[in-house]
Amino acid sequence: MPSLLDSWKVGTLELKNRIVVSPMCQYMAEESGGPTDWHQVHYGSLAIGGAGLLMVEASAVEGRGRISTRDLGLYADEHTEKLAHITRFAHAHGTKIGIQLAHAGRKADVPGEIVAPSAQAFSDRYACPRALEVSELQDIVQAFVRSARRAIQAGFDFLEIHAAHGYLLHQFLSPLSNHRTDEYGGSLGNRMRLTREIIGAVRAEAGATPVGIRISATEYVPGGYDVHEAALFAAEFARDGVDAIDVSSGGNVPAAPPVYPGYQVPLAHAVRAAAGVPVIAVGMLDDAHLAEHVVQSGQADAVAVARGFLRNPHWGHHAIRELGGTPQPPGSYARAYA
Repeated sequence: MPSLLDSWKVGTLELKNRIVVSPMCQYMAEESGGPTDWHQVHYGSLAIGGAGLLMVEASAVEGRGRISTRDLGLYADEHTEKLAHITRFAHAHGTKIGIQLAHAGRKADVPGEIVAPSAQAFSDRYACPRALEVSELQDIVQAFVRSARRAIQAGFDFLEIHAAHGYLLHQFLSPLSNHRTDEYGGSLGNRMRLTREIIGAVRAEAGATPVGIRISATEYVPGGYDVHEAALFAAEFARDGVDAIDVSSGGNVPAAPPVYPGYQVPLAHAVRAAAGVPVIAVGMLDDAHLAEHVVQSGQADAVAVARGFLRNPHWGHHAIRELGGTPQPPGSYARAYA
């Protein structure tokens, strides 16, 4: 079986190892949605940290789809060139870089109207959304397409559609938040419809650029979907053309599942078996030997690390050395690994 340190491919994209920096919201964007100096420094430091793939945080496809007023957007042309500074730096140091395309739906905490599959608030702390009309759903699809186009123009190597953590596409997938009686609600096939339309449209726009999706593979509460249903829709998404599936869990209703290192790995394993495309596992996997075990045991093709990279932006180099490999940091840092 492969090692965490081995190269792999996502679609046409060659990656030097199986370490992924997970997308993590920074809440440091301009009010207009653009990146700031914080993002230049944050992603610049991660780009030289040894990972094969660096993921930029959830970036909204329209203004009302931002998680907060300090979240990144990719809904205006002015965002494109600012993000291109980040991709150019990553490429200069041999790191591939992706971006997560997102819409918060009812979990948007922004001024003005918010939208969702149904007029149901996430919790008492959130505003009640307006249910989207069927006639508006193609506008959502095209918002994802326009953001995908900007991402490619900015130089990103990988696009990830965010359909997890209780955001808009997860809301459509879940019977807990989708109470529609039209062709976008009710059965699993109908609940998948919008996400599948977005996959198809983004796949057509992306060309040779690989497209992935992040899903929540269980909702942890009665009435929600579980990993068996998630595996079914993951297999459909793979047939629709996604090149990789990033497997997380929860987030659509307030819930507190038990968490421990590796708690989401069985979910990734089940999705991998059903979908037949590379799967990324995530969730407290910042012990290098645990991450290695996840890959070597065939439960996932790669491991995404979040908090570990926040604590140590060079976590990748440290993991490589701990597993007996040879880190290849920038020359200016080489003495630290001599």
